[in-house]
Amino acid sequence: MPYNIRIVSTYPPRRCGIGTFSRDLAGALEHFTGEVGHIRVAAIDKNSGTYRIPVDLVIDQYNSESWGLAIKNIITRAKESANPTIVVLQHEYGLDPDKNGKDGKGTNFVDMAKAFGAQGLATLVYLHTVLDQPNDHQKKTLQELAEYSDGLILTSESAIETLESTTYNIDRSKLKHIDHGIRMQHPSEHDRLAVKEKYGLKDFFLVTTLGLLSSDKGIQYSVRAYGRFLERSCTDSQRERIVYLIAGECHPDFVRAAEGRQYQAYQATLTKALEESKLKWCRAKELEGLDFRQYDIVFLDAFLDEGTFLEFYGATNVMVLPYLNMFQTSSGILADTLGSSRVAIATKFRCALELIHSNKPCPSGLVIGRYARGILVDPGEASVEQIAEALDFLVFDQNKRLAMEKEAHQRGFQMQWHNSAWALLRHIKFIREEKELVTGRAEIFTRRKTPVY
Repeated sequence: MPYNIRIVSTYPPRRCGIGTFSRDLAGALEHFTGEVGHIRVAAIDKNSGTYRIPVDLVIDQYNSESWGLAIKNIITRAKESANPTIVVLQHEYGLDPDKNGKDGKGTNFVDMAKAFGAQGLATLVYLHTVLDQPNDHQKKTLQELAEYSDGLILTSESAIETLESTTYNIDRSKLKHIDHGIRMQHPSEHDRLAVKEKYGLKDFFLVTTLGLLSSDKGIQYSVRAYGRFLERSCTDSQRERIVYLIAGECHPDFVRAAEGRQYQAYQATLTKALEESKLKWCRAKELEGLDFRQYDIVFLDAFLDEGTFLEFYGATNVMVLPYLNMFQTSSGILADTLGSSRVAIATKFRCALELIHSNKPCPSGLVIGRYARGILVDPGEASVEQIAEALDFLVFDQNKRLAMEKEAHQRGFQMQWHNSAWALLRHIKFIREEKELVTGRAEIFTRRKTPVY
């Protein structure tokens, strides 16, 4: 009997990485028509606009009554269906406010897991952040999600070690690793050149950072690193054929936070980094017609739709991910970079350690990842010199860069979305079989003697 999949998550058109993750997961699951009945989404919303199927329920993120109504609706609809319903919660602390609207302080996901479990609905929880040093509420939230659900799913194996440790004491049987899926398939060189020609980037070496921007993305450091690399490593003529494209608008939540003061401070920090590095830069809404020889850095201040994202992955030569949140357990940008056979220079956030260094012990400083599929650097101020050094290595040693691209592609190939979706369906099957398992008949023994073993 096929399963109905119920996902609780943000979802497009809301601009959120977890929403993109859920959309891609749903899209991959749709292909398994023998195992999946229908897929529906309860979208966690903040006035993002009109939703379409598979969204059939909308949760007002800051309205506790809305969360409660969603629970009742999901249970009711599950009972009305002949197919068993599997609930998949996409947990992120920032999506879980308390009744007073304080972000990260709520119990909405826990309440859902508890209610669904009480009704016999199999419930799995993807965790998108696992903290090494959680506060009491953060720790209790993950412990209760493990208790009330049928299991926690992690896209990073190292996060499993953290959850098993004395910090959380969550039983290993409740934890499952499934790779973050990738959208990008290995494009041909013809496709790559065609994209570069489309945007006027023929014969350019293209360094990129893609995705929604905020202060924790570390762009203020990669800008300075890029300036240092140009100054120390490149002649004036070489400088005209290298450009750093930072594409993506600032995250809407970040722009609105603290009445815009954080956003304004961030912009001031970026401007200072650009001026001190003596970089030529511009901010544009589109790339067509832009003379890239006039600029060292181009900020494409626009929301990247799916097609544009995939084109930029194809055109990229090196991706820079200078993130400051070292507890990030998943990154669609990094996963898609590997899938598109491109080399990433990334700080040592949890997902990068997983994908680039295979979770092996990682010393401080610049580290060429295990199997040489990417380069890891320390976060923050230390990354400035290390990113500059990594760029020097990748720009001027083409043979080694191309060898690293092949290694990246090999890892990315394993992470295609249909593989991740199939792994989830196999895990669901396992969970359901465990629930229905009947122990064979045997004599029941009660211990009468003091155990010696």
